[in-house]
Amino acid sequence: MMKRMTSHTHVFTAAMLTLTCSIGNTWAQDADQPLPKSCLVELRSKAQAGGISTTTFNQAMQGVVAKPELMDKLNYQPEFKLPIWDYLASLVDSERVLDGMAMLAQYKTELGAISQQYGIDPETIVAVWGVESNYGQNTGGRDIVESLATLSCMGRRQSFFSQEFVAALRILEAGDFERELFKGSWAGAFGQTQFMPSTFLRLAVDGDGDNKRNLITNPIDALASTANFLKRAGWRDSEVWGFEVNLTQGVPGVQGRQSSRDIAYWELQGVTRVDGSTLTEGGIAHTTDAALLLPAGDNGPSFLLLRNFKAIYSYNASESYGLAIAHLSDRLRGQDVFATPWPTDDAGLSRAEKRDIQTMLLTRGHDIGEVDGALGSRSRAAIKLEQQRLGHVVSGRAGQKLLTALRADAR
Repeated sequence: MMKRMTSHTHVFTAAMLTLTCSIGNTWAQDADQPLPKSCLVELRSKAQAGGISTTTFNQAMQGVVAKPELMDKLNYQPEFKLPIWDYLASLVDSERVLDGMAMLAQYKTELGAISQQYGIDPETIVAVWGVESNYGQNTGGRDIVESLATLSCMGRRQSFFSQEFVAALRILEAGDFERELFKGSWAGAFGQTQFMPSTFLRLAVDGDGDNKRNLITNPIDALASTANFLKRAGWRDSEVWGFEVNLTQGVPGVQGRQSSRDIAYWELQGVTRVDGSTLTEGGIAHTTDAALLLPAGDNGPSFLLLRNFKAIYSYNASESYGLAIAHLSDRLRGQDVFATPWPTDDAGLSRAEKRDIQTMLLTRGHDIGEVDGALGSRSRAAIKLEQQRLGHVVSGRAGQKLLTALRADAR
């Protein structure tokens, strides 16, 4: 799912909608166009300096054009824009849990070997797979070279993207997969667990012994590479990522992912697990560092995060993303949803519920395109019209209130 610019894709802020390349070319936002000659020359020079052959560069760049619409995607990253209850509702829904359990069963032998080699439990590996690409179903269809060439010539962080562009050419030159397969997200991440090109070069592994690292069509390579990533990020196979807690003495003054204290400190603050067990359950020592996270404020769920959450966070520097991976891995182990409800009277929707809303919008005559569980611009425009008709706050956001109202209308 590389749709975002975080951690192994690097976090950065929203770019201006119209920025210039190095010599000040202005970009139209609504049409493909040739890459500016000056930027093309610069990319060629960087590729040559990176050891890329002229043949590889020329072949890779055949038919490549600039895609200015990528700036809109650069400006919108759902893990930073959506309320966390909306973000998690569709990423960790019953469909994804059931599909993940099926993947655990289907790849039991392979995941067992990967887990033994890298020290990462199968549920966490599969959770990354599920969140990043819905178990290989949504790997992205954008040409990686074209996306990275565009982002190397426009928007912010052009230097970063040009490095990723050269890394992408190095991958093609190595021959891990064919040029026509090299597709992925708008930001340049690709494969079933969405690696940026530089991350691929550093951490991708051959999981099935065929002397290739094909994260795009080979799930074993993708799963092994993800395990290697987490291991290198400092995963401890003897610990969990963390757990939900109750704050029996109120909210402590110390909180936040980067404000760690040892378990003994949290016990003194009256922090307990929601299931009633001790904080040291499972062999966690009193000296183990943990951080208190309240992702929705004082009235929502609270979590103690251990070292393994940092490893997940390094995969994509977003607390919402980290909680999605962590929660899905727990659900795949048979655990229940969070005990404390989110502080909202209009909870988020699962993908099935979003499809239900889209179907009802179509029935009401709205031209929203395909029923796919992804509420895009046309769906949001239709939702605004329905919210206005129903007397709801007109926001374009779909939650349980809208779903209930539309279902009542359909009766």
